[in-house]
Amino acid sequence: MKTSNVQSPKNFNVLRLTETALLIAMTTVLSLIPMFKLPFGGTVTLFSQLPIIILAYRHGTLWGIFGGGIAGLLQIFLGLDNFSYVTGISAYIILIFSDYIFAFGSLGLGGVFKNVIKKQPLALACGVTLASFTRFLFHFISGVTIWRSYAPSDALDAVITYSITYNALYMLPELIITLIGAVAISGIKPFRKDT
Repeated sequence: MKTSNVQSPKNFNVLRLTETALLIAMTTVLSLIPMFKLPFGGTVTLFSQLPIIILAYRHGTLWGIFGGGIAGLLQIFLGLDNFSYVTGISAYIILIFSDYIFAFGSLGLGGVFKNVIKKQPLALACGVTLASFTRFLFHFISGVTIWRSYAPSDALDAVITYSITYNALYMLPELIITLIGAVAISGIKPFRKDT
């Protein structure tokens, strides 16, 4: 009896949900392996962005943004101590969305080059760069809004410099580590296929 390689929509949805749950779990576990941590949040981890990038690459940008947003919600619980540094409802809202949900959701942009660039390592490298830069922008926004009191002065240029410097201290190494992981793993496994 011949078996078909074509998956039914139900099987595909089960596969996609299972992969999503596993990759979000991997992101969460890898985020618990810090290489170094900054005092007010921000950690360089061992490939914790990579599972969401792969999710987005395999199942599309919107699905990747969804998975990244869920991972961001989980990160809130791991970073609850960051809430002790801010006061006021608007600061809490900015912290929740800009530093967590939108920042981690933006990792879903990692799959945007899948159908634009045919070579998987290059497509993933471009996706990692875009996703990491977008995540950096969300952290930068929270830096100039709710973390501005930690800047050396209240002057706008000092606040902007502080936010860029602080967030680059962990996002630049995080970008480099994720790039290395993405290029290395893409040479081993083709992520374009559904199986």
